[in-house]
Amino acid sequence: MTVSPVEWAAALKHWAEGQLLKRRWSKLKVMGMTIGRDVWLPEDTWIDIPHCNLISIGDHCGFGSGCVILAHDAQMDEFLDAARVGRVIIHESCHIGTRTIILPGVEVGPRTIVGAGSVISRSLPADTVCAGSPAKVICTLSEYLDKHRRQMQSAPKFDWNEYVANVTPERSAELVAAVRSGDAYIVGGRAAELRGQGQTQRTAS
Repeated sequence: MTVSPVEWAAALKHWAEGQLLKRRWSKLKVMGMTIGRDVWLPEDTWIDIPHCNLISIGDHCGFGSGCVILAHDAQMDEFLDAARVGRVIIHESCHIGTRTIILPGVEVGPRTIVGAGSVISRSLPADTVCAGSPAKVICTLSEYLDKHRRQMQSAPKFDWNEYVANVTPERSAELVAAVRSGDAYIVGGRAAELRGQGQTQRTAS
């Protein structure tokens, strides 16, 4: 199969970005931050670098783009000549939505999903779905998953390999048409990641 110059350049760019991302993760670990296995921590995640040794992220976590993780609060510094610092502990299998802000002194329990644009200013319990500012429990993880299992029984489903990894104009149009009347589901993306075929770079397992 012939690879075009555009495809070759895109592959090279993807590889280079991946190397830079791995270097950033390694640097954070050297500075004392705990980052588990199989973690998606994008380059645009804002990390509190001077206090990253107070931040711990467990295995199998994922972050949407533009999240902020703070381990200090210097708002009172002018008045007290002091800044508050606190641990941030994100346990395993947590998934944090795009542009979420995580404040110091909080713990996010295992298997917690946090909706996009949330502000985590207090600890969140395990096995829950949370959202808002401040983030609070919306439902249990079981309730959330059961809801989607029911919807998947009747909703259109599309294979990740065909409609994301190898999408064609025809398949793209089919997907657009399917969601005109409601949600659809892309299936197989996580399985592809576990096979090393996914599109998100994750920390080594």
